Amino acid sequence: MSIIDVKDLSVSFRVGKKIIEAVKNVSFHIDEGETFALVGESGAGKSVTALSIMKLLPEWKTLFPSGSIHFRDIDIMDAPEESLRSIRGNGISMIFQEPMTSLNPLHTIEKQVSEGLMLHQQVSSEEARSRVIELLSLVQLTDVENRLSSFPHQLSGGQRQRVMIAMALANNPSLLIADEPTTALDVTIQAEILELLRDLQRKFQMSMLLITHDLFVVRKMSDRVAIMQHGHIVETGHLNEVFDTPKHSYTKYLLASELKDNVATEKDEAAPIVKTEDLSVSFPIYKGVFKKIKGYVNAVKNVSVNIKEGQTVGLVGESGSGKTTFGLALLRLLSSKGKIEFKGQDIQTFQNNEMRPLRREMQIIFQDPFASLNPRLTIAQIIEEGLRVHSIGTSKIDREDMISKSLEEVGLEQDMLTRYPHEFSGGQRQRICIARALILKPKLLILDEPTSALDMSIQTQVLELLRELQKRYNLAYLFISHDLRVVRALSNEILVIKDGEIVEYGPSDKIFANPGHPYTIKLFKAAFDETPIAS
Repeated sequence: MSIIDVKDLSVSFRVGKKIIEAVKNVSFHIDEGETFALVGESGAGKSVTALSIMKLLPEWKTLFPSGSIHFRDIDIMDAPEESLRSIRGNGISMIFQEPMTSLNPLHTIEKQVSEGLMLHQQVSSEEARSRVIELLSLVQLTDVENRLSSFPHQLSGGQRQRVMIAMALANNPSLLIADEPTTALDVTIQAEILELLRDLQRKFQMSMLLITHDLFVVRKMSDRVAIMQHGHIVETGHLNEVFDTPKHSYTKYLLASELKDNVATEKDEAAPIVKTEDLSVSFPIYKGVFKKIKGYVNAVKNVSVNIKEGQTVGLVGESGSGKTTFGLALLRLLSSKGKIEFKGQDIQTFQNNEMRPLRREMQIIFQDPFASLNPRLTIAQIIEEGLRVHSIGTSKIDREDMISKSLEEVGLEQDMLTRYPHEFSGGQRQRICIARALILKPKLLILDEPTSALDMSIQTQVLELLRELQKRYNLAYLFISHDLRVVRALSNEILVIKDGEIVEYGPSDKIFANPGHPYTIKLFKAAFDETPIAS
């Protein structure tokens, strides 16, 4: 029996005088206790479809040219607002994609989880508190009673996601909509969240609509799957049927975009670019009215690494392990202890004026391309900035020619130069960041989660671009990531970091074939085990 039945659904938006068609004649159903995955790239219409089921789209700009949505025997499209309010959070609940933006930063965790309980079940504050503790324990949040008074910013990404799940389950919904529930989480946290969702689905006998672009998650969780492209469902069926014998060209394209297990081989002997010995980074802990130093947090502990020309060293670990801190210290953007040698020079004691000429040769691409691009500058101005700082180019025409060539190298069109960052997709913005770094002709490029949260096909394109550019310019990469599938595809050597310490270091092919440290084994199991989680 179907719990939700969507037939011929079309959704359009008014944007000024234009009508944008976001979802076009979509039909699917979800059975009792089933996990149904809606799969596609960003902009395919997945989230719009989910929000339509709960009628959460803004009325003033949303049109429904056709279609019906039935939740059991209730027609969602024609239901009065009062009926919809009783369904939302009660019959149908949703876990949103980004918990930090979905949780109220001004309210405690207790208040936010209890809000739905008090609204739908009208329980007392004491009863609500007891239920909140029960729910947070159910989603395996640690130190629950002390967490009740915490605010969202005081929790990690995985903890915030658990709070979101607790809120969604507060009233025992029949259908749970999970919109990219594990995007940008560590592989181990992702595995825990997926296991948790499956356990809770069994416990509460829920149906689940899983929205994702991650085919790995789909394989682990789904019974049936629908592939969505440009607002249309192009293929639907049982998981094995669709993935083993795809019929539509777009389904084949998505499956072909998955990163393959082609471990990069060790490079021949090459000149070292950067070398560290016993590099350590500590942050002081201030306490009291006068903010006296009471201790230190040791973020990076005695890390030694050697990166050569044309080589990619992958730095792998969970959030908070010290990956980005090490990268920033390597560039002398954070104070550190130990030796840093760049092209044979010990740069640890260099002053700012001595470091400035070297900045051209040491570049970084940050995790979030949108946050690292100035929204007030055009793409031409953003790429030109480094040229101006380092006095590269004899004239403006000379610099414009260099900018055009740099844009061409990363696969972008010349007419994009006058546009602003918000006018680009995530993959295009990442290419702009790469162009900005490469125009200075660096020797070392630090890549800090450069493909995090990108669609799989875009991720593959960015990695192919990085491979091509490395080969062309003999670049040295420090590739920082928690995604082992990405690291496996690109790295010659791998460092596994835990709590600021390197627990394993060596050639990628050897470590991936035979990991030695228990922490590495744990990471690999979470990243590569595609065994479906039993329902």
